Amino acid sequence: MAPRTSPDPARRSERSRAAVLAAAHELVSEVGFGKLTIEAIAARAGVGKQTIYRWWPSKGAVVFDAFLAATGQGGDIALPDTGDLAADLRTVLRGSADELTDPALDRTYRALSAEILNDPALQAEYRTRLLDPLLEVTRDRFRTARETGRIPSDTDLDLAVELLYGPLYYRWMHQLGPLDHDHADRLVDAVLRALGADG
Repeated sequence: MAPRTSPDPARRSERSRAAVLAAAHELVSEVGFGKLTIEAIAARAGVGKQTIYRWWPSKGAVVFDAFLAATGQGGDIALPDTGDLAADLRTVLRGSADELTDPALDRTYRALSAEILNDPALQAEYRTRLLDPLLEVTRDRFRTARETGRIPSDTDLDLAVELLYGPLYYRWMHQLGPLDHDHADRLVDAVLRALGADG
């Protein structure tokens, strides 16, 4: 007869954490951020409320982690570098457009965007774990293009990054029109023209 072993607390904790994130993602899609409560997340996940507060300081923090888990983000962010700047940027913006228009993520991301404006701690988490790494790898891709002569040597890299992402998020935030691959491609073309890209 095999000896009895006690349950692994780490495995149990990871199961509970995954259940909380799944519950938060489901509930914010169902009821919206405003009506979402820690109590409802705990009940859906089958954990105690204190379990959630032990790992997250606020409802916004739980939803942010749920968003990262649902999108597979939060780890190392990488951009393609095939040597073809236009193709690489199209790949990036098409992916961003797909995420923003995914019905399973749209409501969560809109709720987070509003909450980030009012919660400095959540804004710091968002900057540190998602936005700043994305901006940095995009800046690096433009830097490579500048070093290889694809864009002018005096290109302002920060401005280039803002030109790339800004219009996409503005269109999404204000629901000004469809966010599809055709729009993403036209945006890349416009950015490269504005930067005076070579070819």
